[in-house]
Amino acid sequence: MTVRIPKAEIPAGLRQAVLEQLGSVPEPFEVLWNHPKLAEANQEFSAAIGSLDEADASLKTFAHMAVAAQVGCCWCLDINYFHALNQNLDLAKASQVPRWRVSDVFTPLERDVLEYAEAMTNTPSTVTDELSARLLDRLGPAALVELTVFIGFANLATRCNTAHGITSQGYSDACSIPLAPKA
Repeated sequence: MTVRIPKAEIPAGLRQAVLEQLGSVPEPFEVLWNHPKLAEANQEFSAAIGSLDEADASLKTFAHMAVAAQVGCCWCLDINYFHALNQNLDLAKASQVPRWRVSDVFTPLERDVLEYAEAMTNTPSTVTDELSARLLDRLGPAALVELTVFIGFANLATRCNTAHGITSQGYSDACSIPLAPKA
């Protein structure tokens, strides 16, 4: 698959900052830069929800990866696995997210979060009262709201990336454990 919208030229200073941070410029950023105000708003919202800490970082990362696996966004799987490495998350678990239903590495809470991410991603949503109640009981209202918004953003990102034809850029190649294929 090739990118369906041409990549825009990013201002030199911003390009250099992104290169220093990630080693390459993310294709979603280059495509979104065709609309600089939208690209900036997307980055601000992503940074804002990424900085919240009511919900555990591993739960949010695993949830985003579950959405990406379900939607088929290999770019989001790639970058989130790379983020798991850089956040010192459990790579043995992160590597198994695409096949979480058949893997035995996840706790009951992590399984509920992954199920919740998939249920939110289904159209129509298949989130149940029982699943919500279990998560509310274990996470509390603030963390569940944060997790829900994070998963909603993951759906936005994955669906935009796949619609734009954006694929993996190899960020996860830095990880010592290969990302498991979807079961």
